[in-house]
Amino acid sequence: MPLPPAPSRRAALLAPEAFEVTARPRVSQTSANEPVAAPVRAASATRTGRKAGSAALATPAALVAAPLIQVETQARVPEPASSPTTPTARATGTRKARTTSVTASPSATAPAPAPRGKKAAPQGPTKLFVLDTNVLLHDPTSLFRFEEHDIFLPMIVLEELDGHKKGMTEVARNGRQTSRTLDALAGVQGADIAHGLKLDSTGQRAAGGHLFFQTAPLDYSLPTSLPPGKADNQILGVVEALRKLHAPREVVLVSKDINMRVKARALGLNAEDYQNDKTLEDGDLLYAGVLALPPDFWAKSGKNVESWQSGAHTYYRIGGPIVPQLMINQFVYFEAPGEPSLFARVSEIREKTAVLQTLKDYGSAKNAVWGVTTRNREQNYAMNLLMDPEIDFVTLTGTAGTGKTLLALAAGLTQVLDDRRYTEIIMTRATVSVGEDIGFLPGTEEEKMGPWMGALDDNLEFLAKGDGGYAGYWGRAATNELIRSRIKIKSMNFMRGRTFLNKYVIIDEAQNLTPKQMKTLITRAGPGTKIICMGNLAQIDTPYLTEGSSGLTYAVDRFKGWPHSGHITLARGERSRLADFASEVL
Repeated sequence: MPLPPAPSRRAALLAPEAFEVTARPRVSQTSANEPVAAPVRAASATRTGRKAGSAALATPAALVAAPLIQVETQARVPEPASSPTTPTARATGTRKARTTSVTASPSATAPAPAPRGKKAAPQGPTKLFVLDTNVLLHDPTSLFRFEEHDIFLPMIVLEELDGHKKGMTEVARNGRQTSRTLDALAGVQGADIAHGLKLDSTGQRAAGGHLFFQTAPLDYSLPTSLPPGKADNQILGVVEALRKLHAPREVVLVSKDINMRVKARALGLNAEDYQNDKTLEDGDLLYAGVLALPPDFWAKSGKNVESWQSGAHTYYRIGGPIVPQLMINQFVYFEAPGEPSLFARVSEIREKTAVLQTLKDYGSAKNAVWGVTTRNREQNYAMNLLMDPEIDFVTLTGTAGTGKTLLALAAGLTQVLDDRRYTEIIMTRATVSVGEDIGFLPGTEEEKMGPWMGALDDNLEFLAKGDGGYAGYWGRAATNELIRSRIKIKSMNFMRGRTFLNKYVIIDEAQNLTPKQMKTLITRAGPGTKIICMGNLAQIDTPYLTEGSSGLTYAVDRFKGWPHSGHITLARGERSRLADFASEVL
């Protein structure tokens, strides 16, 4: 592309009086954190002049009538000065002035595109979010999750952070990390707490707002039924004072405490839950791993389908509007009366076409895995994923009794003892009790994990006796001893820093893991290792975890579409008619 004209040509077309125009003085409070007006004006003039050089040469009269510097100076009318105790008004006024100056460019010049690497200007007024302590203890990076909006921390929040920093719990670690983050923001050269700390000063480019601390007492009045000595009520008072102080700007309380949000709304205050830790708003939106082909699939696409056979599998290359809905390793099926059925897995997607690979039928006795045959369509999908050596990560969700643990164990035993694909099975789970804790458990690590592994014992008892035939006492004992020698039970507490080589790892009850714990476990996988995560999102026992914020939901959503991972939601229970009925009605 041709080089832009030199700035001197652009300046020669300005009216003589335009060179003598001076910018109005800005408010001293605003200039504390913002650059002076002259450099901003000159930069804007240079940038606009470069992009609109040709337009400027074509319409000199319009440029003389509306000088760029004069228009921008008029747009930068300073906001009324606010009291020293209201630093948040500076951020709003500055952003409004900046937005106005951009929109006040002369109409004679062509609009210059936004520079690369910079976000578009925020639309609408920015908000002021007041964070509760539990938000910072839940997610230490929450300070950088509010985009262009500002954050306010009451003094009582800092006091509560100081009280939670001791210990080795997850809450204590998050409290210490939050304190280090605040110290890093305050230690940036040129940082001024009185006028707000820039949240992007430490490299967090996603945050464009400022962080303000309570540096002076605020005047507020709460109902007499709310004791002023309680920390929650003090935060509510701060929100009430900020709302009056910065009207009409929107002030929002962000808290994980449901009761506190209810009290805030009862007082007429805006309150929201912290949503950035949630992968999905609704658990029903979770990726299921299965897609039903439309009833007219063969009628519309049958003539254009290309098919071939390789080994034991048949492949179909399809096209049409259904291709954008497909993902790698997603299962598709077609069932209709009088039409040929199709059960396949998406093995390849290229632009407007996709390749479907037929499945191995593990429901027949000749394809049984450690004596186990699948009983429904979803179980067959799951077994195809578990037995595929190219799949490194499998997630299984479903209600109680759908066969998650049994399928994973059967596939693991076959690939460890028969195929010698993996050296051993490692099984772990989140040790979150349903009721009250029974106290400390005696013995070694494996013995301590024993009571938590009742599901493992139950399934091994079923797998050891095979297909209903008993091989005698000695045969069962030998089989159990062989199986036990290849299964290691490990605690999640000691997983940090480990690397699993050629292991078959089963993570049971994964719905009770946080996203951070899930990341810690998955990153332990070394070469040749396969990880299976199982869980029932309807049985979450960990406090503050929901279907949307569970680590299992996080893993399913992040791994969908990866060529070496797969997910299936098991739909039908196979444990017993009693368990199935209880899952539906209770």
